[in-house]
Amino acid sequence: MADPVVIYGDKTSGNCLKVKWTAEHLGLAYDWRDISVLKGETRTDDFLAINPAGQVPCLVRPDGRILAQSNAIIFHLAEGSPLIPEDRFDMAKMLEWMFWEQYSHEPYIAVRRFRMAYQGLSPEEIDSDLYAKGRRALGVLEMRLLSRDFIVADQLSLADVALVAYTRVADEGGFDLDEFLNVRAWVSRVESEMGIDMDEGRFHALG
Repeated sequence: MADPVVIYGDKTSGNCLKVKWTAEHLGLAYDWRDISVLKGETRTDDFLAINPAGQVPCLVRPDGRILAQSNAIIFHLAEGSPLIPEDRFDMAKMLEWMFWEQYSHEPYIAVRRFRMAYQGLSPEEIDSDLYAKGRRALGVLEMRLLSRDFIVADQLSLADVALVAYTRVADEGGFDLDEFLNVRAWVSRVESEMGIDMDEGRFHALG
């Protein structure tokens, strides 16, 4: 049996959970190491020796090679699996949405959630731009899902895994998914396909 990969992650983070879910969905052996961002554990000398950027998730292969950035990690783990479309254009389209998730979705939805759920700030204390841009991102997803079950090629792909991570808990950042019914149905669909527990990664479940 091959040695498992080691995943350093914080289960309050959607970016970390997407790595965990991908490994589990593909039946890959892994050794999870809890690293708390809130407790400053990503800034210790020991962790910075693994990832000088001081960020999770971080994957360490059995051969010692290290990979950071959530979407790079899940792309590496899923190589050769159905989570990556065989058609090269569809694969590029999947990557397009994964890049969009990190630049135009996560910075607003995840950050506003963190401010409200983990820092205890009220909506009035948070930059209103986060809400406006987060709703815009959900609107883009809603339009994409008007006539399709999944983001790309009508099949579950890494684009869905990447985007569902923070969309599914957007309510913890004050976003109402009842305004985005296609998105809400898609979240349930991806959770079912990936075997994601509805409470996993939620603030109330962790608190």
